[in-house]
Amino acid sequence: MPPTLASLVHHSALKLTVRAGEDRLDAPVRWAHASELADPVPYMEGGELLLITALKLDAEDREAMRRYVKRLAGAGVVGLGFAVGVHYDDIPEALVEAAREEGLPLLEVPRRTPFLAISKAVSAAIAADQYRAVTAGFAAQRELTRQTLTDGPEGLLAALASQVDGWAALYDASGAVVAAAPDWAGRRAARLTAEVTRLRERPAPASSVVAGPENEDRVELHSLGTGRRPRAALAVGTASAPGTAERYAVHSAVALLTLTTERSRSLHAAEQRIGAAVLRMLLAGEPDHARAVAGDLYGGLLDAPFRIIVAETGGGGGGGGRGGRAQGEANGDALGALAESAESAAARSGEPVLAVPEGERLVVLAADGGTVVSACCEHAAAREAARRSDDGELVVGLSAPAGPIAASAAYKQAEQALSVARRRGRALVEHEQMAAGSVLPLLADDAVKAFADGLLRALRDHDATGRGDLVASLRAWLSRHGQWDAAAADLGVHRHTLRYRMRRVEEILGRSLDDPDVRMELWLALKATAGDTA
Repeated sequence: MPPTLASLVHHSALKLTVRAGEDRLDAPVRWAHASELADPVPYMEGGELLLITALKLDAEDREAMRRYVKRLAGAGVVGLGFAVGVHYDDIPEALVEAAREEGLPLLEVPRRTPFLAISKAVSAAIAADQYRAVTAGFAAQRELTRQTLTDGPEGLLAALASQVDGWAALYDASGAVVAAAPDWAGRRAARLTAEVTRLRERPAPASSVVAGPENEDRVELHSLGTGRRPRAALAVGTASAPGTAERYAVHSAVALLTLTTERSRSLHAAEQRIGAAVLRMLLAGEPDHARAVAGDLYGGLLDAPFRIIVAETGGGGGGGGRGGRAQGEANGDALGALAESAESAAARSGEPVLAVPEGERLVVLAADGGTVVSACCEHAAAREAARRSDDGELVVGLSAPAGPIAASAAYKQAEQALSVARRRGRALVEHEQMAAGSVLPLLADDAVKAFADGLLRALRDHDATGRGDLVASLRAWLSRHGQWDAAAADLGVHRHTLRYRMRRVEEILGRSLDDPDVRMELWLALKATAGDTA
């Protein structure tokens, strides 16, 4: 710690005597400064021991001394050293009383002790303190490095918590707590997830200081990683602001964890390349080769029912200008955030997951009924609910459960669900929902409507001349499955009239209503344009 007034008083060579403020001698001294100005406050920074001879002061004027001492105390001066035997044989009582009233330590400096000796003593003590801090910092760095090499991030967190006399926690890319030390710190760290999320939204490296839950402590948050998106975050909780040695320890921990994170990034990239090869083999109908390449990397993922998730972003990443680059970054962030959610869920649950980026598409293969699939669905729903105009629009398709032999079919199912999600303006569609729902929402596609308009236009043109109601008659006849009497009753006409109208429909369209494909196309066309004629 830096020198204090008490340490200077106890310095045998200085021979200082305390005349006031005996109860505040533990104040740290940041510097010793000599000034004979009547008002030296503008030149003070706080923490100084001010040395004077009262050359320009009326030290016997009580009111003047009260004002003088009050200004010094207000400026953060921690002590006043008065040299006797220069202009005053003793410290004037007016100055002693003012110092006592204000609680400012007043030290008597004997004539044989030059101010320079006091300044040197303070400077030497500060230098010694800084040397101790640097030495302790290097020692902390060695210990943290040793713990990282032997016990990984968990060992580093334990050593760091001990160094700062507090606690430390590591968060993954999604903001979830990966490890904490001591054990009781995990719950406290989990309550800072919102602050960690806000920190991750800033470009790395970034840091912030927040109050711990219920103001229990002071917490420093540091992002980890060298990429545009931080890969992890470190939280360090202490009772007060860390000193120099503790600061060295924190900075060393950030550096070591960043190296670990970047190494993990390289391994992760290698795993993705293997995953891409495994996926290509599965889609090519070669499950045995896929298992051989995967080895133990994906556990039993290829031996149990799994689902395939295909995700894309709404806007392409192309465009040569600044706007195109910004949109591309937003799209990449959207897919990266989904991949992080999947991988974080897998890490927490111990599930295997295969996540493969394919340009502006992400393919995820995860166990059916597991937490990874749930996490991806929740992530897509959350982005849809909080979608902003500057976000990359995320669209996700989810296949039905499948095995390795049916991987290609599952991939097509996910692509079909993705296409439906895009047409419906949804963030997520499951293939099973498509099979369980109605086909009618699919008719809202512009291409389908254009086809329907073209197919029925001749009939509508005929009806517009007032020469009959062919469209309504066709709808009634199809809805009654070609039953003449029932359809004619719905229209309120004779069945022979209806038969005549259906012959006119065939003549105008040049197509036979006996053909089931023609009847199907006409019925879907009527459904697709139902809203336009309502």
